[in-house]
Amino acid sequence: MNNKRPVNLELTTVNFPVTAIASILHRVCAVITWVGLGYLLILLCYALSSAEQFNATAELLRSHFLLQFITWGFLTAFGYYCMGTIKHIVQDFGFFEDFSGGKIISWVAILLGIVLSLSAGVWIWA
Repeated sequence: MNNKRPVNLELTTVNFPVTAIASILHRVCAVITWVGLGYLLILLCYALSSAEQFNATAELLRSHFLLQFITWGFLTAFGYYCMGTIKHIVQDFGFFEDFSGGKIISWVAILLGIVLSLSAGVWIWA
């Protein structure tokens, strides 16, 4: 029996490669997107019931920070989910399949996700 194995694995000392971080973020953003779709469907159903309800919903989204933040969070998750999906599709076509190429495309997906997140924030709060 090998007694050199760690007894207690401390996760704060583990350094994940960027490819693992991109993959984990993609999965987390998928869950957030599916949960956020419920929020958006409720909001859409309420907004489309009449013109007055639409105006009330638009005013609610313009004036309440919490709803703006939830919407921004959904758009951020959805934006990165799209970037991660495009990354996977590119890799499925045979590009950037090795580890060094995977690191490059993972960084590109993360940076484009950040750009989309900042763009969504400007769109919501400007």
